[in-house]
Amino acid sequence: MKTVLISGGGVAGPALAHLLHRRGFAPTVVELAPAPRSGGQAVDIRGAALAVVEQMGLTGRIRAVRTRMLGMSVLDADGNEVHRSTEATYSAGRLDSPDVELLRADLVAILRERAADGVEFIDGDAIAGLREDDGGVHVTFEHGRPRTFDLVVGADGLHSRVRKLVFGPEERFLRQLGSHLAIFSADNFLGLEDWQVWQRDGDAGYGIYPVRGNSELRVTFGYASTEPAVRDAGRSRHLVAERMSKLRWETPRLLEALHRTPDFYADTMAQVHLDRWSAGRAVLLGDAGYCPSPLSGQGTSLALVGAHVLAEELGRAREGAEGHRAAFERYEQRLRPFVALNQALATENPGGPPAEESVERAKNAIELGL
Repeated sequence: MKTVLISGGGVAGPALAHLLHRRGFAPTVVELAPAPRSGGQAVDIRGAALAVVEQMGLTGRIRAVRTRMLGMSVLDADGNEVHRSTEATYSAGRLDSPDVELLRADLVAILRERAADGVEFIDGDAIAGLREDDGGVHVTFEHGRPRTFDLVVGADGLHSRVRKLVFGPEERFLRQLGSHLAIFSADNFLGLEDWQVWQRDGDAGYGIYPVRGNSELRVTFGYASTEPAVRDAGRSRHLVAERMSKLRWETPRLLEALHRTPDFYADTMAQVHLDRWSAGRAVLLGDAGYCPSPLSGQGTSLALVGAHVLAEELGRAREGAEGHRAAFERYEQRLRPFVALNQALATENPGGPPAEESVERAKNAIELGL
């Protein structure tokens, strides 16, 4: 039985692990965080990705925990409503669409539960080194004992450690989009009920929406910047607060919540572009290989579709006489056009969402044969 080490326990990693296990592989998922992360933004499962979750038998579970927004308001700098919609929201698109918006934490929990039978999970550890020879990939970990695997998959996000170890520094592959995003949770002190609020003033703005039965808020701050991401969480909070402090309306209370929240996340908005997604016995999946950025709204769908295609091609190679290299080649050939269209969504309309027609075309631009 072929062994596969998957770095990253978010969306792409557990999805691939489950799909590989169904095809006779022995997957191990290693995740840096000691436990699944709480908080985080709402994510979208769209188009072809809906067929992937249907194949995994998760459609009912996912729809049961979807967000249930009734619409949104766009406000001016002083909090006056200048636009209202009950047909669509900026975060999820059209409300009458079959696409599903849900919290990332809920999706990760569902995927890990599905993968639990037959998949080894190692939380609180990370890959420290990789050395490949004819016998496989010899892996050293930050905490655990060294082990050898037939294949290694980097599904460890924008700042992928596997990508760095195999391909080199991330600066070679990150294409900055000129903005930063910060996401955190707060009590619903605004009393929002299934309704989103968006405000923008100049090169900064934020979106707010209620979750968990309207008991909590998810707040997304965004601002223009060409500076690199600050990896220190404390310093990053202060930088974000400084950039957002000029905004009016409920900004002071939001900044108070920013400094209290236990689940703050901030990063630069960037895409990942590589000439190849594989080298030897290692391959990249999801944001690690082709992050479209949250500005596209398609990172989760790319992760799920990518996991399906990679698992399918590795399963086909395992059943035939071909090896992993042929599987990696077919994975890239099938997925690259889909990735290109979805990455383009992030840059189509700077400062605003892409056209509905573009999203419809991109989210369905692959034939999965399911």
